[in-house]
Amino acid sequence: MPRRESYSDTFTGEADKEIRGILCGGNDDRVRLRGVLLKVINNELTPRQKEIIMLYYFKDKDTTEIAELLGVSPQAVSAARARARLRLARILRYYL
Repeated sequence: MPRRESYSDTFTGEADKEIRGILCGGNDDRVRLRGVLLKVINNELTPRQKEIIMLYYFKDKDTTEIAELLGVSPQAVSAARARARLRLARILRYYL
């Protein structure tokens, strides 16, 4: 079976929209929630998950770019990002 050479990063799920909304928001509640989100990212994620989340949401890198930077497969980046989003969502439920 030939190796897959390209990887599409077209996931546009609700988790991404909510996280991007928190990060780009301007009202007082969103500013407070952004601070909480940053604390959770720094304190609750593994170093690899933190790096991937920071590159994806703050540096606007896509999955293939992150994979090249880290020297891993795009599937590994996607899986780590999914696990990090789940962890963030579980923790942020307490603040919403």
